[in-house]
Amino acid sequence: MGRMQNYEYKTKPFKHQIQALQRGAEAYNFAYFMEMGTGKTKVAIDNVCYLFQQKKINTVVVIAPNSVYRNWIDEIHLHAPFQCHINTHKMDKKFVQDKTKLNFYLINVEAFSHQSGANILKNIMNQHGKTMCTIVDESTTIKNRQAKRAKNVIQLCRQSAYKRILTGSPITKSPLDLYSQCDFLKQGLLGFNNYFVFRARYSVMKQIQVGGNKNVMIPIYYTNLDELEDKLKSFSFRVRKDECLDLPPKIYEKRIVTLSRPQQEIYNDLKQFCRTVIEDDMASYNNKLTEINKLQQVCCGFVKTDDGETKTLPNAKLIELLNILDETEGKVIIWSTFVHSINEIVNALQKKYGSDSTVQIHGIVSLESRTSAVQDFQKNDKVRFLVGNPTVGGYGLTLTAASTIIYFNNSFNLEVRQQSEDRAHRHGQKKSVTYIDLVADKTLDDFVLKTLNQKMKLSAQTLGEEVLKFL
Repeated sequence: MGRMQNYEYKTKPFKHQIQALQRGAEAYNFAYFMEMGTGKTKVAIDNVCYLFQQKKINTVVVIAPNSVYRNWIDEIHLHAPFQCHINTHKMDKKFVQDKTKLNFYLINVEAFSHQSGANILKNIMNQHGKTMCTIVDESTTIKNRQAKRAKNVIQLCRQSAYKRILTGSPITKSPLDLYSQCDFLKQGLLGFNNYFVFRARYSVMKQIQVGGNKNVMIPIYYTNLDELEDKLKSFSFRVRKDECLDLPPKIYEKRIVTLSRPQQEIYNDLKQFCRTVIEDDMASYNNKLTEINKLQQVCCGFVKTDDGETKTLPNAKLIELLNILDETEGKVIIWSTFVHSINEIVNALQKKYGSDSTVQIHGIVSLESRTSAVQDFQKNDKVRFLVGNPTVGGYGLTLTAASTIIYFNNSFNLEVRQQSEDRAHRHGQKKSVTYIDLVADKTLDDFVLKTLNQKMKLSAQTLGEEVLKFL
């Protein structure tokens, strides 16, 4: 088998996992661009265990989103062919080293927004950097080069001997997302030590005014993507689910909804004001986003008044949702970005189908309650519906009990959309998964979907893949 020929797997790998390890096992810097459900965590664990057996490392730092990093404990126990020593940020205040074992330190990426998290990593690096592998799981969490956590992770990990990034969606907004992720692996890995030189090579920028005297540069189109694709191939391995897993197909539907008269009237009024704000050179970027957000809220059946109160409107989407559920068998996931909408949906479902029919997950719900809700949804036959925020439910959840996912509304975030889709469409799913988008006719809803599809096209072009779209 070439590389790793003397390595004894604890859990049998799939062919694509062996191929990934053959490419990346001994590399100092490598990216596993493996879609959700293809087993990228197992690949990473086998990779570092192999390096440990080769006496090249004794320490592994895993940096992951808060909802994901806890899963690493179970995954390490499941896949590591020998006993490892595991530390977590909350379990151990100090990093404890067991010289006879491979030592894992698990920490959530959010911690690096604060100096305390940075100090923990700095101490570990100072002690073990030369014999350490650092892994960033869901590496798009450090794609924003200006964010404090990205700066801390990238700078502090320079001295790590080996580095890995894991993600199924390295490009969620534009090809420029790649710079910080690859900069973490190695400065200049893409051929540029300066972000602005990189940006100039792969995009054409335009200066716009976003408020007052503040000017920003935005990309208007992208260039030389074939070249960027070739560079990525030299230090990465790409796996898509449809290439390696025997999963049933995804089915996409769009339900056009006509807004109720009160919704339409308020939407038209807000649309005019929103256009005025967007065209106002003095208006801030945040103010423009706020007005766009208000349009989405109206489409979802509510509006916030000037005095801060939330007014519920006759809701055409909610009526259509209930109609769809009458036609649908089995368990259903319903995603919405607004807590108010989630509450309204939950109340409607519990009134119609019973109080024990529905569970919910969103930012206000405690982690313990979310965990319990997911377990009930997966295992309790009485629980038919899970309603939640796709941002909260995006990472680390398995929701294969559902074969229908309904998007009450979408955000502009492609990663959130892809991750939330894959909660149900992953290993263990036996049925085709149907995705239904509720789209208010002639509103911002349709523009959001078009924007997400454009982002998918850019990602596919950069990664050298077939251009897919959901609708």
